[in-house]
Amino acid sequence: MQLDIRHLRTLQALAQEGSLSAAAARLHLTQSALSHQLKALEEQLGAPLYLRKSRPLRFTRQGERLLELAEEVLPRIDAARRDLQRMGTGARGRLFIAIECHSCFAWLMPTMDRYRHLWPEVEMDLTTSFAFDPLPALRSGELDLVVTSDPRPGQGIHYEPLFEHEALLALAADHPLTARRWIRPEDLRDETIITYPVARDRLDVFSRFLDPAGIEPRAVRQTELTVMMVQLVASRRGVAALPDWALAEHLAAGQVVARPLGRHGLHGMLHAAIRESECDMPWMTDFIRTAREVAGQRAGSEQPAGR
Repeated sequence: MQLDIRHLRTLQALAQEGSLSAAAARLHLTQSALSHQLKALEEQLGAPLYLRKSRPLRFTRQGERLLELAEEVLPRIDAARRDLQRMGTGARGRLFIAIECHSCFAWLMPTMDRYRHLWPEVEMDLTTSFAFDPLPALRSGELDLVVTSDPRPGQGIHYEPLFEHEALLALAADHPLTARRWIRPEDLRDETIITYPVARDRLDVFSRFLDPAGIEPRAVRQTELTVMMVQLVASRRGVAALPDWALAEHLAAGQVVARPLGRHGLHGMLHAAIRESECDMPWMTDFIRTAREVAGQRAGSEQPAGR
């Protein structure tokens, strides 16, 4: 059989993302193209690589063996690639980062920690942009990358998709809404919504869920810290809409439970805004790749079913 590096990256993405659609998005492929690639590999192998319709996704023995190979080989290939890029450019690089979301710390700090070991010579710094517009600072060179969910076309700025995420409604374990499989806007009419201190029109739970349905919650309470938000939810002080990556560890610990917002869920995309002139810089492309890998490993907790 003919085995390519792309096959190993596909299996690795599938294992980390947990679904075909999420893996396709991470690899910048359509779901159909990824499915065809896997089927072609399975035909060569003469056996399936993973169990269709399994949840969570489960690999066969053949798939597990190839995934084991991917975990052995891909880090060495990536390390060699980074070394060759360093030799070719001779540049040290710099990454001054600004974030526009409070919950981004959940995946960004592990990303920066892993990246620091991969690129120790790159100077890094981090700031929040809650009180200023970061795009002018990006254009002027004061910043090098802005993490945002709100792409705004501008001269000299490129938006690189990082990863898709889903907003989930965090609930106390004994909250009556846990009996529902998914949350309707009208279900939140008598609830206190706990949010970050961000303008209402920048919160998806309002701009894309409640406001279009003409629903106003009973009250809104704000806090800056995700851990405080989870504690308030767990003690029945309100409910909170948070990204899957921010809730993953709290769901695993059993502190709260979560339900999708709407029948089809409330999905969004995070982007890295960078200068067009630095799109191909190796330290920049590697940071984006690392962010996708870390976030994919932290998100996607399994949700218990209700009615």
